[in-house]
Amino acid sequence: MFNYEQKTKQLITKKKFYKRLRDNFLLAFVIIAFSLSMGVWGYMWFGKLSFPDAVLNASMILGGMGPVDILKTDAAKYFASFYALYSGITLITTVGILFSPLVHRMMHRFHLETDNEEDDDTN
Repeated sequence: MFNYEQKTKQLITKKKFYKRLRDNFLLAFVIIAFSLSMGVWGYMWFGKLSFPDAVLNASMILGGMGPVDILKTDAAKYFASFYALYSGITLITTVGILFSPLVHRMMHRFHLETDNEEDDDTN
């Protein structure tokens, strides 16, 4: 999945690039769906929240905004603490997965242009 071409190779075709974007988007979606479902489960189990409230709290924490409901039990507070730490790392990782094909293509194109300019200067 993360088999990117090296800077000495040519850029991949647009069709392959769009496939890479799609694959990275799907991976990010799976990570977010898994993380959200774990958060919903935890808020329902430990926090005794209803499904809509659990989805709201899990979504807000996963998105980096913060909790909505006040948690009453220590177990729910511990869960929310660990879920918040996990969510921060997940948010950063998911953004990296989404943007890596774009940044790689931009950097690759820049290096190809720079290498071509250096080749022209030697002649």
